[in-house]
Amino acid sequence: MAAQLCLVLGGVRSGKSAFAEGRVTELAEGVGPALYVATGVAFDDEMRDRIQRHKETRPREWSTLEERVDLSGRLKPLLDGDKDPSVVIVDSVDVWVANLLLEHQAKDKLAVEEIVAKEADELIALAQGAHQAFVIVSSEVGLSLVAPERLGRLFQDLLGTVNQRIAAAATEVYLVVAGIPTKIKPSGTE
Repeated sequence: MAAQLCLVLGGVRSGKSAFAEGRVTELAEGVGPALYVATGVAFDDEMRDRIQRHKETRPREWSTLEERVDLSGRLKPLLDGDKDPSVVIVDSVDVWVANLLLEHQAKDKLAVEEIVAKEADELIALAQGAHQAFVIVSSEVGLSLVAPERLGRLFQDLLGTVNQRIAAAATEVYLVVAGIPTKIKPSGTE
């Protein structure tokens, strides 16, 4: 049986990270420690504060990997070691996709789409092949307005596509609205 892959979607400040962390705690209970994969980059004071608040809410026994672009490359060696985690949380895919887009924004749209699709597929394959459960957090862009500038529209298109790919592979998907999670893909429907 493939490892559990849970996708948690929601808007900004919807409570998706708190719900995902609670889900990780449930999955790790009695099994072992969790690994928190943080994709955020502190470009300014506000983002530094936001990252600090996230750090303060996690259990101290969780280990942290900070990686902005190479998620599967950095994660892979950590999943089969002596101190491998029982559960991996990736928070968040939207920031990761934004990081990838900014890293490759000088390339044409098709090249960027191919890079992001390849990275997403590698993360999904890693999660499906691992013995750990994965909880992946992302923002839902399907309900937002179409961005007025090209880079914003490309980000929305990329993130929407990545979310769909992860959701298709996931064993369960939740949508969090105003702190209330709703299971939109129950286990056994993948």
